[in-house]
Amino acid sequence: MKTNFSRQNIVRWPIVIGAVLALSFLAAPYLPPATLTLLSGHNPYANPLMIHAPWGMIPLIPLALLPESVGRVMLVFCGLASYAYVAYKLGAKPIAIVFLLFSPPVLHVLLNGNLDWLAALGFIAPPQIGLFFISIKPQMGIAVAPFWLIQAWREGGWKQTIKTFAPFAIALLLSFLIFGLWPFGTYRTADYWWNASLWPMSIPVGLALFVASIRKQKIEYARAASPCLSPYVLFHSWVGVILAIVSSTPETIAAVIGLWILVAIRYFN
Repeated sequence: MKTNFSRQNIVRWPIVIGAVLALSFLAAPYLPPATLTLLSGHNPYANPLMIHAPWGMIPLIPLALLPESVGRVMLVFCGLASYAYVAYKLGAKPIAIVFLLFSPPVLHVLLNGNLDWLAALGFIAPPQIGLFFISIKPQMGIAVAPFWLIQAWREGGWKQTIKTFAPFAIALLLSFLIFGLWPFGTYRTADYWWNASLWPMSIPVGLALFVASIRKQKIEYARAASPCLSPYVLFHSWVGVILAIVSSTPETIAAVIGLWILVAIRYFN
């Protein structure tokens, strides 16, 4: 029985991969072109719109081997798979996952080819690895990092704190040597017209949620606090708040319906 299962997988996976690639080529002409150029050989931060952490480009290198428009479609598949997997690991029921995938923030990030789905993976990874993912989109995890810092101190004092944060700190310093002080390029983002941040009005809510995360030792509150504490948040980055409640189906459904009401109000106005 085990052998048959293995043989089925051997046959099934090439078919699935082939179907995905075929669908990518068919859909590519109907999607907007990608805006991120990978493997250019130049400093990516020469582009003023490039504000992501450099390691965020590493998982995208295989997609650069495909035609640009096809790579864009593959980003859509990766995004959907990532959000579904993260939601599942966070305890979401199937109906909550469906609502999440059809929520305005998720559809928005897929249409824009952004990397929030990579940052979302940091929510289910160990802190040593998760720091690299959430730093790709700090507005999704700006409160999660200090939560992990305090938790590491609680669990093992300064030794555990160093063990948890040393890999990320070393990589960050190396990135400064290679690319310069790239995080400071984000100062101009607050003035972008597409900025959907509620900052500074959202600061009290963000601080309250963060304090609750520390007191209750629940990371969900820190996830929800992050966009509230960031002066720059694209609309699709608010998906982090949905992921904070995705384990509760009624709340997830209510949040997604509310977002669609917001979209309808903005559209008809």
